Amino acid sequence: MTDHVDRVLAQWAEQRPDLDVSPMAVIGRLKRLWSLMEPAMKRTFAAHGLDAASFDVLATLRRNGPSRHLTPAELMRSAMVTSGAVTQRLDRLQERGLVTRTPSPTDGRVVQVALTEAGLALVDQALPDHLATEQALLAGLSPEERDRLAGTLRALLEALGDATA
Repeated sequence: MTDHVDRVLAQWAEQRPDLDVSPMAVIGRLKRLWSLMEPAMKRTFAAHGLDAASFDVLATLRRNGPSRHLTPAELMRSAMVTSGAVTQRLDRLQERGLVTRTPSPTDGRVVQVALTEAGLALVDQALPDHLATEQALLAGLSPEERDRLAGTLRALLEALGDATA
């Protein structure tokens, strides 16, 4: 059985046999996987009035505990969004009443971000649907295959410097 990437690799092997195009087997498949998975993820988030980055900010706050406040810098490190995206997301989420930003009691230059009750309720409602979407997207793999793939991707992330201390 072949996929689109196999066809691309075969074409390159024919046109440029002097090049090792094997990295395309991994990178190409990762890109194709995301292009196939992203629409389902977007639909799930949209059903809750969210996008991926907003969900990630809410989920990051939620998984740090209900009484835990994070600074925007901590959110940036812990969430999967850039610093500019954090500021934009926080502005939008605060306008919607889903997060609060308050000055730190110990350092007035630092802002602390926390979920509101509405933000907590929304992320708790969206999370099961998000997990169901991910489960459906990975249904073609056995639990063992998922574990192996997760381990392989972790090793690649670590090799690229994405390890945490």
